[in-house]
Amino acid sequence: MSAGAPEPRPVVPGTGLAERPAPPARPADPLPPEPARGPAGWLAVLRGRLDSGELGSLPVVVGLLLIAAVFQSLNPAFLSAENLSHIAVDIAGPGLIAVGVVFVLLLGEIDLSVGSVSGLAGAAFAVLNVTHGVPEAPALVLAVLTGTAAGLVHGFFFARIGVPAFVVTMAGLLAWNGLMLQLLGTSGTINLDDTGPLAQLTRYHFTDVAAAYGLAAVVAAGYLLVSLLGLRARRAAGLPYGSPAAAAARTAALAVVGYAVAHVLNQYLGLPLALVILLGVVVLTDLVLRRTVFGRRVLALGGSVEAARRAGVDVAGVRIAVFAVAGTLAALGGLLIASEIAAANQGAGSGDLLMTCIAAAVIGGTSLFGGRGRTWSALLGVLVIVSIQKGLQLESLAEPVKYMITGGVLLAAVVIDSASRRTRRAAGRG
Repeated sequence: MSAGAPEPRPVVPGTGLAERPAPPARPADPLPPEPARGPAGWLAVLRGRLDSGELGSLPVVVGLLLIAAVFQSLNPAFLSAENLSHIAVDIAGPGLIAVGVVFVLLLGEIDLSVGSVSGLAGAAFAVLNVTHGVPEAPALVLAVLTGTAAGLVHGFFFARIGVPAFVVTMAGLLAWNGLMLQLLGTSGTINLDDTGPLAQLTRYHFTDVAAAYGLAAVVAAGYLLVSLLGLRARRAAGLPYGSPAAAAARTAALAVVGYAVAHVLNQYLGLPLALVILLGVVVLTDLVLRRTVFGRRVLALGGSVEAARRAGVDVAGVRIAVFAVAGTLAALGGLLIASEIAAANQGAGSGDLLMTCIAAAVIGGTSLFGGRGRTWSALLGVLVIVSIQKGLQLESLAEPVKYMITGGVLLAAVVIDSASRRTRRAAGRG
């Protein structure tokens, strides 16, 4: 055999065919990176998230701290037990409406009717309970279903007929407001029983100090459990995962804040029932978005409608369901607002309520471009807005100043959202 000639391959016995060489060994898949350890590792993770535009709730948390520091320096009553208790009650109604707005924004759409739907629900309850003598429990259910029906109408025209959501919900804004005025009649106001179950939703407080501290402990323990389960799931799937120590540190910080709030609330009237309702809805809807098929489909639609359709998602069905959720939560929020004033009147759902709820969702971190956000955004955002309003009230500033400051905060939130989106694109994260 001449030098340099290839060696003949061995013949497979009984076939007369040359044996094929074995393919080269495939390198083993790399193991998921070990989480960074210690403060230096946490800072590296934070730096990486900032570089990639993954800001999360960081801007709004920093904003809340600044708001508290500024108004407390101007007026020591801002962080008093009485003022914080009023804030906890005042955020409940708009907060519930803002949670529904988050669902719509995740689709990359907008719902301009939530204010009118909230007013319609309050009027429907008042007419059923006061005018027609329907007991409060069925009247509450029917009033909430009024909001669900309104949302289904919006979703149908948007998803099935193809009318833009902006136009459909603007029509709803006018139509449901007109229906509310028709229901209230010439008097324009129907007073509710201020000792009934509906009024107690915003007036009842758990006076036992164990209630507030217990809620803080449950929230912290639940957060730690969900965080650790998430880390384990990502590790089992071969994905990058964080550090259990970092999750424990975040839980400790949350527990400190929770216990501090509980301590302050217990110095006044105790834990407000309205705050418990809001937190319960936020936790439930957050689990729906992150842990259910429906929630993943909502996020998928917000990311890319065509990709979701090719993956077999019922686009129209999900869109209709999202608007139904928004209508239902708008009705719940409207009932809590009616509970605060113990009345349904012509001004319900009007004024700056719509802008407050939309601004709360955006300020809290939900993207206007769809696909990114959590229902906790609504809680944080409405807390920012109501805190600003309460702080300005303590300083006896006029309404125009409140609007200008709230508008400036909203603009800053949108600028941060747009900048984060460009950063994510530059980093290849969509």
